[in-house]
Amino acid sequence: MCLTWIDELSRYSSHEIVGVVTELGSKVEKFEVGDNGGVGCLVGSCGSCNNCANDFECYCPKQILTYASPYHDGTKTYGGYSDHIVADERFVLRWPENLPLNTGAPLLCVGITTYNPLCGRITTYSPLGYFRLDKPGMKVGVVGLGGLGHVAVKMQRSRPNSAMSLLDGIIDTVFATHPINAPLLSVLKPHGKLLLVGAPEKPLQLISFSLITGRKIVGGSTIGGLKETQEMLDFAASMVWLLI
Repeated sequence: MCLTWIDELSRYSSHEIVGVVTELGSKVEKFEVGDNGGVGCLVGSCGSCNNCANDFECYCPKQILTYASPYHDGTKTYGGYSDHIVADERFVLRWPENLPLNTGAPLLCVGITTYNPLCGRITTYSPLGYFRLDKPGMKVGVVGLGGLGHVAVKMQRSRPNSAMSLLDGIIDTVFATHPINAPLLSVLKPHGKLLLVGAPEKPLQLISFSLITGRKIVGGSTIGGLKETQEMLDFAASMVWLLI
């Protein structure tokens, strides 16, 4: 199928693409010409590994990124740096009618990156389920107010009982080198989890004793699969304040 831009604001980045469907392949079933759609960080995967079978194409060892990645036919993907994009319908997201295209576009990267560990519920592979931070009343903090952190705070507003105290978990969105022992691990409850979604250029310094004394865990999470990304868009459309 072919997706074209609505306007310049739609070209939020190389992998936050929204627009109007202008052409369809003969086997496309979930879109019609004129529909709005979105393409996020991925445009391909093997489709047969365990991760793909569980709707986590983002962990497929043969994933194809939306830009600067070799496609199945050997050509290079250019993502949002092109005038239009042709994509497998499996990797095109249905765009909710009440979700603005220009302000909603960043959700295709920062939205799913923070939704995945904070709110994702589509599968037991979701980090909150995986790290057991999805129980009612649990308190999860957000570190870093910027692109990821800004959206993470908004996602966190959708969760009840978020008053500040010792935390069950922290989602760390910071991309700069920063300390994690005293300022972060120290405010976690015993058995607490620190989830990294930011990617600092230099290795983070970790004192093992900070983990041992409280049986704490440091883990990581990337974007979500296509099914969870669609869930995130539908969730955002129902929470219009996310985009304010």
